[in-house]
Amino acid sequence: MLPPKVYTFLCACFAAMGATLYGYDLGVISYVLVAPDFLKTVNLDPVKDANYIGFIVSSMLLGAFVGSIPASLIADAFSRRMAITVAGGVFIIGGILQTAAMNKETIFAGRFFAGLGIGMLGVLAPLYQSEIAHPSVRGMLTATFQFFLGIGAIVAGWIAYGVEQTHPNDPMAWRLPLGFQMAPAVPLLILSFLLPESPRWLMIKGREEEALHTLARLHARGNIDDPFVRGEFYSMQAKVGEEAQLDQSWSLIFKDRTNMRKVLYGIILQFSVQMTGVSAIQYYAGTVYQSVGFSKSTALLINSLNNINALIGELACILLVDRVGRRFPLIAGNILAGSCFAVATALAKQFAVGGGNKGQGIGFVAVLFVYNFAFSACIGPLSWVYPVEIFNTAVRGKATALTCMAAWISNFMIGQVSPIAFANITWKYYLVFTVCGFTNALTFYVLFPETKGRTLEEMDAYFRRTHWFVPGAKEDPVSTHERDMQLAQEGRMHRSTAADTEKGLQAGDYNHKEHVQY
Repeated sequence: MLPPKVYTFLCACFAAMGATLYGYDLGVISYVLVAPDFLKTVNLDPVKDANYIGFIVSSMLLGAFVGSIPASLIADAFSRRMAITVAGGVFIIGGILQTAAMNKETIFAGRFFAGLGIGMLGVLAPLYQSEIAHPSVRGMLTATFQFFLGIGAIVAGWIAYGVEQTHPNDPMAWRLPLGFQMAPAVPLLILSFLLPESPRWLMIKGREEEALHTLARLHARGNIDDPFVRGEFYSMQAKVGEEAQLDQSWSLIFKDRTNMRKVLYGIILQFSVQMTGVSAIQYYAGTVYQSVGFSKSTALLINSLNNINALIGELACILLVDRVGRRFPLIAGNILAGSCFAVATALAKQFAVGGGNKGQGIGFVAVLFVYNFAFSACIGPLSWVYPVEIFNTAVRGKATALTCMAAWISNFMIGQVSPIAFANITWKYYLVFTVCGFTNALTFYVLFPETKGRTLEEMDAYFRRTHWFVPGAKEDPVSTHERDMQLAQEGRMHRSTAADTEKGLQAGDYNHKEHVQY
């Protein structure tokens, strides 16, 4: 039998395949939009139809926005696993429509349906990962979502780049890359039932015995008497019992100041991610790199290499996030992102005013590689880690849907306005991302408390006692080892109390029988 943390990590990776779909769609569209046969088939002119091209890109994000709430409703009603299965099926419908597209309307519909599936998985994968994770590695498990997103972008980039080199003017240059996106959705559709169910979902459904056995399977090789498992179980049981006394509707979010504060933090974080400029570079890589003197083919190659660079950054986040926490990487990563765009803006201006040379073009690429690494190591993964771990079980599905909707609508905004901005204000567009990098860092420094090492069940109490101005809050950092020891001690105490109670009941029953016999 696999070690518990390895088994849980593999379960999280399976769920994270949903992010591969998102990453693939993010990565593939920049190649599709410059394929001559695609432009001819759907009758698009890159200059005259810039607004419509932006809408094709962003329609996937509009679909993701629409898919977020249904995902939370299905997950709460029918289980996290069932919702993942449904999302995989919806995405495949979108993939078929895109691959077979013969006009603008079909490609738009395909992107929208694929977005529905992606929006559902953007809620479900981090939700499921956080609920099965051991507190000491919750950040690592949830950060795999961004890592698999990076894998999807890499696969998309190299497939599209390869067919562009061999069949640049053929339908294969865009139909093959679009068709391949359905591959990761197949196991999500047919194999999700092999995953263990979320123990917290089982608990809120009153299936406590199943929840205990699932916790034991995830964290103790199936040993239901393990002290840590027992401690975690009793903590979940107490929290769910407390939440059962509350209104379970959407009003639980909007009428509770702490829940609203946490939703606001999630929305701020998701908007801040897009305002670093990541999607503008990802979606329109061909335009961005061609603007500093590179050919279309070289621009696509640069983008493919930058995707590998991003994956290395995402791996660094997975390995370090539970050691360094969430707060410091968000602050430092945004400062570095703003600094990189300041340099990129100055270099891009040289080309826009008719100057610019090869060295400056290479410098522009180099600074965007630094930016992409910083984003992937410090910002992107944490945009999925932080929001989902701060909510309690009663509202986690619904609240995560709201924060994901913020991710999609802000992404939609960038996808829609970027081609217009690049066409009209060129290098000045990068100034927006320069400023936002620094304002993001200030926001995180002021508002966002550290969540590393804390259990999901203690987040409510932690946020209620933590002042909104975080630098002035008096909260000591949490040691994950100490937290594990505390949960194990609670488990032993509960087991000891339960055993003493059982002995007392048995002794009382025995004395009662003796008295009756006498």
